[in-house]
Order: sequence, then C-alpha cells, then structure tokens
Amino acid sequence: MSHNHNHHEKPASLVNLIFAIMINGGIVIFEMIFGLLIQSMALISDAIHNLSDIAAMSFTYWAEKMSRRPATEHKTYGWRKIEFITAFVNSIVLSVVIVFVFWESIQRLFSPAQVSGKTMLWVAVVAFLGNGAATLLLQKISTRNFNIKSAWLHSLQDALFSLGVIVGALLITFYDLYFVDPLISMVICIFIAHEIYKIIRQTVNALLDAVPADVDFNAVKEDLLSVSGVVEVNDLHIWQTGSGQKLLSAHLISDDESPDHEQIIRTVQEILHEVHGINHTTIQLLPSSAGEMEYCNHCN
Repeated sequence: MSHNHNHHEKPASLVNLIFAIMINGGIVIFEMIFGLLIQSMALISDAIHNLSDIAAMSFTYWAEKMSRRPATEHKTYGWRKIEFITAFVNSIVLSVVIVFVFWESIQRLFSPAQVSGKTMLWVAVVAFLGNGAATLLLQKISTRNFNIKSAWLHSLQDALFSLGVIVGALLITFYDLYFVDPLISMVICIFIAHEIYKIIRQTVNALLDAVPADVDFNAVKEDLLSVSGVVEVNDLHIWQTGSGQKLLSAHLISDDESPDHEQIIRTVQEILHEVHGINHTTIQLLPSSAGEMEYCNHCN
C-alpha cells in the first residue's frame, strides 16, 4: 500500500485578496446607496453582484486559511470540504435575493422609473474603476491556485457588469431610454443565476465525492493500464476534498507473481500527478494470482 501526499505547495499571498475585498465592500455601499436614492435597479443589481463576489472572495480567504489547518484523528482529510458546504449555502441565499431583484425589475420594465442617467453614469464609472483596480490586484496572484483564480474571474465579471451599467446610463442620459435600467438588471440577474447553478452543481457533486469535472475517469483508467506490469485496474475512485486536492484510490493487478512494486507505484503516481493533477493517491498492488476481493462491495 502506498500513499502520496502533496503538502509542499507555496501558500498564496492573501494581501491582494484582502485589498480586493475592501474595494468591493466600498463599491457595494456606494452603489446600493445611490441605487436606492435614484431607484436604479441596474445599480442595485450590480451592487448585489459585487456583494456575492465579496462573499466568494471572503470565502476564498477563509478557505485558504482553513486549508492550512492540519488533519486530526477525527478529521483525517482536514477541513478542505468546508469550501463546498459554504459555497452551497451562499449560493442558496443569493438565489433568494436574485429572485426578489428579478421580480422587481420585471415590474419596473413595464413601468420604468425616471432614473437620473447622469447620477447613474458617474456612480457606475466609480464602480468600474474600483472593480478594475480589484481585478488587477487579483490578476497578479491568479496563477497560484484555483480558489484565487476563481476570485479573479468574479472580479473581472464585476468590472464588465459595471461597464454594462455605464452603457445603460449613457442611453438613459442622451436618449431617455429608461426601460434600459431594469433590462440591464434582469440581464445581470440571469447571468448570476447561471453562475449560481454551476456552483451548486459543482458543490453537490463534490459533496457526493463525484469525479472532479476536469478529470476524465476513463482516460485515467487507460493511463493506469498503460503502465508496464499492470494488466487490470479495479476499485478505481477519484474525488476531491478541496479545489486543489484531488484524490484517487485503486487496486492494480500485476502480470507478475513478484512485481516491482516500487517502480510501478512511482510510475503511476507520476502519471496521475503530471497528467491528471491528482496529488493524493492510495494504490494497492496485487499479484496476478490474487482472486476477487471478498469484502469489496463498492468495487468498480
């Protein structure tokens, strides 16, 4: 039996992430206040979108801190799966808010409020500059790991949405197209709902120990069978405990009564890590004379 653990990844710097959270916090307060004052659903929706990204960034920060906590005799995988639980709960709460905003926007679409285009414009410009700054901060550390990259993508989306609100404000200012305000709000809500759906689907799959979306189960099995000395792969399971922690366990059958265990396992671990990004493996190597596993009710 062999175990391979990867605990040597360099922790990502969280200073830029903290600054990005602070910038987004200011934008949310700023847009929400003026959105309510001028009754702009586009500004309110954009503020809610920024709020959801603050939650995502805060969770990213918290997950980075929690993931460094050591495993215990009761939590042998540590605290990594809290990432998925928190993401699921945040998504459900955000879904309720989005439904409310979308319904209000539909009502405004048939009876548009006289939104101040000029106020909406300069508020959106300030938000765009703030989101742009946060995006640049996160872009510098986005290659560190999946969590940080996810936060960077959220911030980039914020900047693009703020740009959309600017376009809407210009249309209202110069052409009095007031229906554009709730229309932009509805588009933002639909996009957020789509993102929420993807997060919920990913988190549910992770909590059910499904194969990670970026791992091809059949390709992994074929690569294992391609290793010299391996003739059969049984009880193959692939799952993840966190965004950067993919795990695999398997029974390998050798074509030799006395296989070179060390060489086979080293080759298997290298392929899994380099090709498929699986950084925690548990491999049981059995000789060709081994029969069917008696207590393996979940073998595949």
